[in-house]
Amino acid sequence: MSELLRAPAEMKYAEELDWLESIDDGPKPFAWRLSPKMVRLFILGSERADGLDRPVAQKWFGDRSFVERSIVTLASDRGLLLIGDPGTGKSWLAELLSAAISRNSTLVVQGTAGTTEDHIKYSWNVSMVIAKGQSRESMIPSPIMTAMEAGAIGRFEELTRSTSDVQDALISILSEKYISVPELAGDDNGNIVFAKPGFSVIATANSRDRGVNDLSSALKRRFNFVRIPVVTNKKSEAEIVRFRTEELLRRHQIELDVPPTLLDVLLQSFADLRASAAAAGSDDEKLESALSTAEQIGVLEDAILHGNFFGERALTAHTLASSLVGSLARRDPEDLAILNKYLHGVVEPRSKEEGGSWTEFLEGGRDAIATLS
Repeated sequence: MSELLRAPAEMKYAEELDWLESIDDGPKPFAWRLSPKMVRLFILGSERADGLDRPVAQKWFGDRSFVERSIVTLASDRGLLLIGDPGTGKSWLAELLSAAISRNSTLVVQGTAGTTEDHIKYSWNVSMVIAKGQSRESMIPSPIMTAMEAGAIGRFEELTRSTSDVQDALISILSEKYISVPELAGDDNGNIVFAKPGFSVIATANSRDRGVNDLSSALKRRFNFVRIPVVTNKKSEAEIVRFRTEELLRRHQIELDVPPTLLDVLLQSFADLRASAAAAGSDDEKLESALSTAEQIGVLEDAILHGNFFGERALTAHTLASSLVGSLARRDPEDLAILNKYLHGVVEPRSKEEGGSWTEFLEGGRDAIATLS
């Protein structure tokens, strides 16, 4: 684990998954490693009423109904499409679901403009084809085909980023549950790869990509949609930020406490900027950033690492403001003008009224904008 930059969920929580599997006496669909109730418990954490001998930490923070609907979908014969704004935890939820159900979350296709049908179905080992001809041994299965053969969960990230012909290749897989390999028509092993019970696909889509490569109605019918909203509840958002930040500190072996006052400053800043974006009359008056929880985590992580490596090994409001400006100012001069307006119109009056961290936060923001201007 220590030799991996980022371990997949099934490795990171292997001991916990083993324990949950050992005490799980609930009915399991197909070849699932955990029952639906245990999958939910693994993702959302345990409660006192569960009566377990040890606590299970919450790993995804969101409405319970989203997780339950996702689990029910995967137990059916339909695919699951998690859709929402960037940074809402879609990919993390997909990874946790795959880890709990199949103990393998790495069967992933990443959707891009360069994704081809081969990435979804199969390709060939050219040297083996030249030496021995086309056969099952010389075929390179895609992650989706591998999931079909194993009766596991396959994942497709950023589905709407891939072109329509690539998306259409999923239709027959989700409908017929097999992949035909015409090149192996004369092969004794058969030219059709059938999906085993338990196979399903979890796809994610960015709601901001609408219009890039819209899904066809045929493909939409083969997915159950679960929309993941942006977390706006401060308590829930604070829990997410703390959870991710603690992971970062453990990974870097940093002993540092995040002052609650600075966490409140960060949460309030993002809330203010979201409100400003909602009231904006045009895109030029909005930050290019989605202002998601993931970006909030990134701002805090950047500030913590900067303070640890180049500061006094402490998180300060000045460093936090500098990190916020540096992370959110992606367009020059539009984003800098929006952030400058926020500092003068919102943060400055607040610093005069409340003082403390807000005063230092204002100074850090001004210094960062002056450096970038």
